[in-house]
Amino acid sequence: MTRVTRIVIVGGGPGGYEAALVAAQLGAEVVVVDRDGLGGSAVLTDCVPSKTLIATAEVMTIAAGSTELGVVLGDGTEPGGRVGVDLARVNGRVKALARAQSADIENRLAREGVSVLRGTGRLDGPQQVVAELSDGGSETVAADAVLVATGAHPRVLPGAEPDGERILTWTQLYELRSLPERLVVVGSGVTGAEFASAYDALGAEVVLVSSRDRVLPGEDADAAAVLEGVFTRRGMTVLGRSRATSVKRVGDGVVVALEDGRTIEGSHALMAVGSVPNTTDMGLEEAGVTLGKGGFLTVDKVSRTSARGVYAAGDCTGVLMLASVAAMQGRIAMWHALGDAVAPLNLDTVSSNVFTEPEIATVGWSQSAVEAGSIDARTINLPLATNARAKMQGLTDGFVKLFCRPGTGIVVGGVVVAPRASELIYPVTLAVEQSLTVDQVAHTFTIYPSLSGSIAEAARQLHLRD
Repeated sequence: MTRVTRIVIVGGGPGGYEAALVAAQLGAEVVVVDRDGLGGSAVLTDCVPSKTLIATAEVMTIAAGSTELGVVLGDGTEPGGRVGVDLARVNGRVKALARAQSADIENRLAREGVSVLRGTGRLDGPQQVVAELSDGGSETVAADAVLVATGAHPRVLPGAEPDGERILTWTQLYELRSLPERLVVVGSGVTGAEFASAYDALGAEVVLVSSRDRVLPGEDADAAAVLEGVFTRRGMTVLGRSRATSVKRVGDGVVVALEDGRTIEGSHALMAVGSVPNTTDMGLEEAGVTLGKGGFLTVDKVSRTSARGVYAAGDCTGVLMLASVAAMQGRIAMWHALGDAVAPLNLDTVSSNVFTEPEIATVGWSQSAVEAGSIDARTINLPLATNARAKMQGLTDGFVKLFCRPGTGIVVGGVVVAPRASELIYPVTLAVEQSLTVDQVAHTFTIYPSLSGSIAEAARQLHLRD
């Protein structure tokens, strides 16, 4: 068996840079070809920027609901007690944090001895990468193994082409210097829901246009119902079963045309209608790499493509478009390529989060899978309003839901709808990953009062005597 000594990685996002760190740790010579900046879209235009913006929106939400807790803002009268937002300052901070995170990643790679080429990479056969350098010229790098981790970019609808000023993708929002008067968000998936929630909290009038019968069609139905109720109660307009056919710039605003003939006017439109993989003009098919539906790279559970020695990770594979999954795919690829111990990717234990207000976190088997008969499981749904800490904080929206096997009581999934659900889902993820039973979860001490106490309480209610 020939020893792999040189790894070439195309793309510096989570799949790419995490793979580079693993490969360097295992003693390989590593070259990363990166076009847009280390960290990729996750750091520069997606996860880090959006969650930084959402952090400001979270503060606004807390402030808006603080009167119930007896907090008086200013002298308690309008407009002196009103909390506002300076979007130019917010977006300045967003971009600065993204740049700083990218720089941290670059410094880490440099410390580990990883070489970075600035430019666009393409395959010249399965064991060679050509980098078209940003400062001119090109460089050809031979490789024992190649990892493609080029990510994806926002999908553009014909008739709704972004102009970067009034019609925007989520990568362009951070150039806004003032709050949109009326933001029309087209698309009610995770990205659309997150930005609709954030801009509503920041003070913009928001219209959310969904082609499906509810927001977040891919998430837990009970969780989506809670969120949609919160949206409408806070004054957001949610239009279900309303497919947008075009978005046009009209003067200082936009007009969104719907399939049923209605039109919606706004000051700005955000297009959140999915992603397209960055896989074109890369020499992939010529190198023997199979592309699946939509141009996504086809990979197995150890990140191998159909071409020997070529691996792929991240959004360009379409496996599960999360930064955490991209990073794990990249690590698995390097462990496999370099002969280290490796376990195949297991999506059954991946936790994910929707950063709305409240947040929605999930892990493991879902309610829809249980109802479809894909798994036999017992379920408990415990409203957050019964939790003592939630009452103290004035929280009324949300719940903890657990799924367990009827015979063994092993926890196989869960949903948390609450502020900071992204933190609260961790003990449920541990339970799913380690095949803990509801009794083991229930017998573990929790703080009183705490929101995490609801997880233990839900587990207690799933207890069955022999």
